[in-house]
Amino acid sequence: MTATRIVIPYRPRPIQKRIHAALETHRFCVLVTHRQLGKTVCAVNHLLKKALQNPRSHARYFYVAPFLKQAKMIAWDYLKRYSAPLPHVTYNETELHVTLPNGARIWVGGADNPDALRGTYADGVVLDEYAQIKPGVFEEIIRPMLLSRDGWVVFMGTPKGQNAFYEIFNQAQKLAQTEPDVWWSGVFRADESHVIPAQELALIEAQTPASIFRQEYLCDFTASAENVLIPIDIISAAVKRCYGAGELRFSPKILGVDPARFGDDRSVIIRRQGVQAFEPIVLQKTDNMTLAIHVAHEIETFRPDGVFIDAGCGAGIIDRLRQLGFTVTEVPFGAAPLKTGQYANKRAEMWGEMAQWIRSAGALPDLAELKADLCQTTYDYDPAGRLRLEPKDKLKARTGRSPDLADALALTFAAPVRAQHQATAGEFARSEYDIL
Repeated sequence: MTATRIVIPYRPRPIQKRIHAALETHRFCVLVTHRQLGKTVCAVNHLLKKALQNPRSHARYFYVAPFLKQAKMIAWDYLKRYSAPLPHVTYNETELHVTLPNGARIWVGGADNPDALRGTYADGVVLDEYAQIKPGVFEEIIRPMLLSRDGWVVFMGTPKGQNAFYEIFNQAQKLAQTEPDVWWSGVFRADESHVIPAQELALIEAQTPASIFRQEYLCDFTASAENVLIPIDIISAAVKRCYGAGELRFSPKILGVDPARFGDDRSVIIRRQGVQAFEPIVLQKTDNMTLAIHVAHEIETFRPDGVFIDAGCGAGIIDRLRQLGFTVTEVPFGAAPLKTGQYANKRAEMWGEMAQWIRSAGALPDLAELKADLCQTTYDYDPAGRLRLEPKDKLKARTGRSPDLADALALTFAAPVRAQHQATAGEFARSEYDIL
């Protein structure tokens, strides 16, 4: 008998192919996307593929949106459209489920009546627009459904402030560190996905309030928060800037080095010349002597006018570099700031000065990890009215990682630096940058 070839009318975009690859290989996925990326089409076809490939009898899959009416409007037509070429497929318009040729079923439902899902099992579940789904639905109803079949789940949506979706995203980031084969999280912004043409995206930005644009198109969970030090739209503007060598010629060159504190943190070396920051060097599981060699190489090739190293975990590196004859400055993040009436400590000062630099004319490399590090830190004011940052341990507990790339860039603002060619030889020899 000749096999019949069936073609489902789905041609995933390159960005959707990347998403499918992650969904195929992880049990728990958190997908954060901008509007119009095509996440629902992606999810429906993932459900179809997994259901058709499931060898178990009576396989069950669910697509759940915040409301039944919303689920029917968004996903039901897609499910029928992409399953239509399959032979012997049947549709139940009353209960909103599709029965596939192998007996597997896919239901479309709403979280506004979660009790309707109680008592059954699931091989896989997609929770769409998770930010709007009632709290407790996953823990109380969906999670128990997965037990008997070792089922999987996809949480997906567009940010809407810091809510349950934000919490599961942070949880996924943390768990992916210890269970990389089980948990995955992905953020797909409109300025990076290329799904929306650049000209159209610029028009949308011009016609949309900044906080909404950051939330809906730049996937910024903090868009509605007023205590984010560096909003994502400010960062995006800095990424678009680029300066030529001629424009930077008379600007000081500065090197920032943030050595790893713990096993899962990263050691980062970053160059900055005036208003231009360059792509960092990121090293993992690197011992102090090896890192010192990397820093020494950067000093010899970049020839910076100032080298600032975090003293918190950099004592060995600092000592080795000085032993080799290099002039470097150790920077304790908890030390007193130069602007004592404006900042609570040196860390707040470096970040505050960096934020002003980004807002005014600073140019950043287009690096997703750096942008993520920069836009997650919040601030408040101490009783003396000085700016202070969210404690680093609290930030790491919330996001699952330390902002190593951003800290390295912040170190380049530890103290004022003059370009060597602008000072006399005697002045430069007497320069003292150590911060006590």
